[in-house]
Amino acid sequence: MLLGLALFYVGAVLILNGLWMLGRIGDREIPLINFFTGGVTLLVSLKLAFGADADAASIKAAAFSLLFSFTYLWVAFNRHNGADGRGLGWFSLFVAISAVPVAIETLAGAKSNWDLWLGTSWAAWSGLWLLFFLLLALQKPLTRLAAWTSIVQGIFTGWVPGYLLLNGTIR
Repeated sequence: MLLGLALFYVGAVLILNGLWMLGRIGDREIPLINFFTGGVTLLVSLKLAFGADADAASIKAAAFSLLFSFTYLWVAFNRHNGADGRGLGWFSLFVAISAVPVAIETLAGAKSNWDLWLGTSWAAWSGLWLLFFLLLALQKPLTRLAAWTSIVQGIFTGWVPGYLLLNGTIR
């Protein structure tokens, strides 16, 4: 259920950040969903890492979930203080590289459609973070591509699966 909660809001923030990059949402509004989603995923991660039933697998899941938390909190912070995002771009490269073995391990050990979806999502997220590195750190003109990639991934890697998990449609 915690994964559904996190994914649902990851979907929302990816979609809204994409719309923001397309100029449909203002710089002064976008920090709220980023702070909120960063906070939600932070709380989920803390529960996984330090809850009474924490084990090696849940701590590993928390470490990877914190990549999302920190990204969204950094986006919110940058919009709040007017930073140019180059530091976030370099962090995005770290995350893009870190997500590759997560995708490979998940796909290699896949035993269900859910596992296949999760591994594919990690690969997609790695690509999105790579786009953010290119856009923010290297100043490549990829805003529209990054925006639309964020929107599409928000729908298919966050919002829809998060909703289905919360609704009990998938487990």
